[in-house]
Amino acid sequence: QVQLVESGGGLVQAGGSLRLSCAASGRTFSRYAMGWFRQAPGKECEFVAAISWAGSSTYYADSVKGRFTISRDNAKNTLYLQMSSLKPEDTAVYACAACSASYPAYCTRGGSYDYWGQGTQVTVSS
Repeated sequence: QVQLVESGGGLVQAGGSLRLSCAASGRTFSRYAMGWFRQAPGKECEFVAAISWAGSSTYYADSVKGRFTISRDNAKNTLYLQMSSLKPEDTAVYACAACSASYPAYCTRGGSYDYWGQGTQVTVSS
């Protein structure tokens, strides 16, 4: 079992940057592909980014491509999301999750994730 705790959320002005962290417990962390999702009030959960277990493959939603970077440090059991050029439409609760899919490309689907963190609020002002 994997437990995930996000941190690093906050208030930032449009055009600013923010880095989210996801601390994972359990010695099997490195076996999982990982992903970030976000959900704004009244909207459905949206895929943001995913990364393979070794970090060699990454996937991004078109809305964040070129602005966000997902990375991981398996030695520290930590997942990161570096967000730059933030826009008001990026405002949401961001959650990290562990993916159980056989191929990391399938981790763009929310149904492929077994474990989820509680989420951290990101607010981008205009």
